[in-house]
Amino acid sequence: MRIDNGTLVLAVDGAKMLILRNDGDAKYPVLATLAHGEAENPPSRAQGTDAPGRAFSSVDGRRSAVSETDWHQQAEDEFAERALAALEDAADAQEGGIVVIAPPRMLGELRKQYGNAIRRRLIAEIDKDVANRSSDDIAKTIGAHEG
Repeated sequence: MRIDNGTLVLAVDGAKMLILRNDGDAKYPVLATLAHGEAENPPSRAQGTDAPGRAFSSVDGRRSAVSETDWHQQAEDEFAERALAALEDAADAQEGGIVVIAPPRMLGELRKQYGNAIRRRLIAEIDKDVANRSSDDIAKTIGAHEG
């Protein structure tokens, strides 16, 4: 897949975000970093210390467990919100399309939160984890994507 000059790229996972802009052309993309961010997100066992809750039935006295909050996933979902807010800010200042690259679960969470401005300009979604890779590797991932 080729991306035009000025196309924005959001590469995000649960803990790292990159917003890049293609300063090259469609044949030879050069991805420049516009923004980046990281979130410290330890596993759920390190974030929550309470035992799972219990629910009691008023009719027969039975007890049942209440599922434990997945603090790690909740932090990833909040990070996705912050990443999209940063992308919207960058998109307001730029013209051109938008490419979003994220692992499948994160991509699903991002899709739920896209605003109209992002939906209109979205040209591709790629389900890969590339947030920890170099901009050259990200450009190669986009180039290899058929869409």
